Amino acid sequence: MTIWVPTIEHTPGPRYRAIAQAIGDAITSGELAPEEKLPPQRRLADALGVTVGTVTRGYAEAEHRGWVSARVGSGTYVKQRGPARVFGGQSGMQTDDDTIDLSLSLPPPHPLREQAMSAALSALSTSAQALRRSVAYSSSQGSDDHRVYLAQWLEQLGMTLNAEEMLITQGGQHGISLALGTLLRPGELMAADALTYPGAISAAQQAHLKMVAIAFDQDGMCMEALKAQCARQPPRLIYLTPDQNNPTGICLSEARREQLVALARRYDMWLLEDGVQYLPAEQRGTPLYQLAPERTLFVFSTAKVLAGGLRMGVLRAPPVLLDRLAAGLRAQSWMVPPLMVDLVCHWVAQPATEELLAWQTQELAARQRLVSDYLAGYTLSRQPNGSNVWLTLPDGVRAQELCERLNQQGVKVTSAEPFCVGSAPAPQAVRICVGAAAHQAALVSALVIIRKSLEQPPLATETV
Repeated sequence: MTIWVPTIEHTPGPRYRAIAQAIGDAITSGELAPEEKLPPQRRLADALGVTVGTVTRGYAEAEHRGWVSARVGSGTYVKQRGPARVFGGQSGMQTDDDTIDLSLSLPPPHPLREQAMSAALSALSTSAQALRRSVAYSSSQGSDDHRVYLAQWLEQLGMTLNAEEMLITQGGQHGISLALGTLLRPGELMAADALTYPGAISAAQQAHLKMVAIAFDQDGMCMEALKAQCARQPPRLIYLTPDQNNPTGICLSEARREQLVALARRYDMWLLEDGVQYLPAEQRGTPLYQLAPERTLFVFSTAKVLAGGLRMGVLRAPPVLLDRLAAGLRAQSWMVPPLMVDLVCHWVAQPATEELLAWQTQELAARQRLVSDYLAGYTLSRQPNGSNVWLTLPDGVRAQELCERLNQQGVKVTSAEPFCVGSAPAPQAVRICVGAAAHQAALVSALVIIRKSLEQPPLATETV
């Protein structure tokens, strides 16, 4: 059997980097196709006349550059560069070409969002105090009155935060990156659920951290798996979305929250609690920042409550960290623009904001019921008022095939691969973002297409 063998003799630099660059060039030229398996390391080493270790380092470098992914017990594969496995996009909603994009976790569209933005901009334009702030430098932590006002609003949402322990950030992603960059040094270990938010994975990669996957089940992160990891090498930090794992929607049980805190204290680990995926207060568990305030940082953003384009959030941290975090934020951008923070404060002051959130809660519940109706009989994981649905595919159905088939029919969902921590094989599952559809009718259209695609051969193969 012929295997792919690159030409690296005339490539300057270490041999492993030449192998990695050859992989990238072959992918760009189409010589290596998406999902194609790279040659076994020993066979390629023999063909190139180098050591197996050199090929191993070359494959690792190619994976670090985002070109390939290693799957335990299977091999190394070229990553799919098409839309089915790309995390992100332009709008996340129904596009001009009638594509129904359910690949981004977004709050459901409503005219009140644009109306609230208009009203807030109008109020902002006549606020002398806001206009003065908009042309002046501010504290890197955010002004006192801004933080107090935001703390009061968060209290209404069921999140009790001390304004003195908050920093204002440019959204949840900024909060995650700021926390990781402040608390961990390059090469240190960070743990997360085996499936987790891709933005956290990207932030860890940017900070040159090592990530380790911790197994989970229907009650969230498995504490026995975490204990075993701590016995080998305790992570410096654990990242969690405890109320609604992204992508699976699983909630960390109260018992495991207590066990997690005990382990964090025993091994002196930081906890980074991501609360951006919004749920009503009665559906959330006890916050980690209340159970272990001395070692928990909490991230929140307006993205899932008001609008993603606002790019404004808060980072709650133990007081001992505030100066370091503020210094890190100052080094990145000096401060969050006060004009944007004032805009959010004027927005949440409107009575329509409470009306919008109440509608959103009911709307997501209705959309989740539609999923139950149209995907009855399939294995689903989600929260009753959550934005996402995790669909575990039946035996014989490959996520990549399904994503490609759906994309051809004008529906976009996300396969499991972007959510995978480490090199474990991606499960055959997809995330469906019900909030991203322009309206319920669009969601129904997408769900009909998804069900029909699941039932079409050759996806559902017979068991032999």
